Amino acid sequence: MNFAYTLTRSNRKTIALYVRNGGVEVRAPLKAPKRDIDKFVASKEKWITDKLASSNQRLEQRENFSLTYGDSILCRGNEHPIIAKLGGRIGFDDERFYMPPDLDSDQIKYACVQIYRLLAKRDLSRKVLDFANQMSVTPIAVKINGAKTRWGSCSSKKSLNFSWRLIMADDDVIDYVVVHELAHITAMNHSERFWAIVESVLPDYKERQKRLKELQKKLSAEDWG
Repeated sequence: MNFAYTLTRSNRKTIALYVRNGGVEVRAPLKAPKRDIDKFVASKEKWITDKLASSNQRLEQRENFSLTYGDSILCRGNEHPIIAKLGGRIGFDDERFYMPPDLDSDQIKYACVQIYRLLAKRDLSRKVLDFANQMSVTPIAVKINGAKTRWGSCSSKKSLNFSWRLIMADDDVIDYVVVHELAHITAMNHSERFWAIVESVLPDYKERQKRLKELQKKLSAEDWG
């Protein structure tokens, strides 16, 4: 089987394959012969077929993603129901996401995102403060954004940014992302020194990384906008 793919050449030494959003991307060295690239792609036929099937399934799930009253969504690793509550307020009472009745699916989703943003700002700010004291670093700000594929970042000015989606993760996983970004205040790259800092605070950080990837996979099939 011949797969259509997009080719990106760069100053790299090996050929690499990626399957994203139902398409195949190949990254290859600048001087790699096209026939060698085609041969490499052909040798990965089963892997590509499986990945495309999985990718297409996630795309279909994303297209069909919707929320309604009675559905349960994640907050700090636990599922909580969405309920209708008389009045004009939205919120989370540690057990349920509540919002006015008679909202349509898009309005329910929008309300949930607004609640998530508030919870993320509150809870992540607290965690940053606790771990910053433990690690003897001082971030200048904690901001919440809507990043879809990046859980957190640390600017050169020591400002921390986190995706509101992180509030869906287990507390242990949230702690890992917070510590990861705080460690960048001391070491801006992912050097051995950086990982040593992370490990000194969270010796099991690699296990937490795996759980973060599991959440990323789950969210890749959910269209939160």
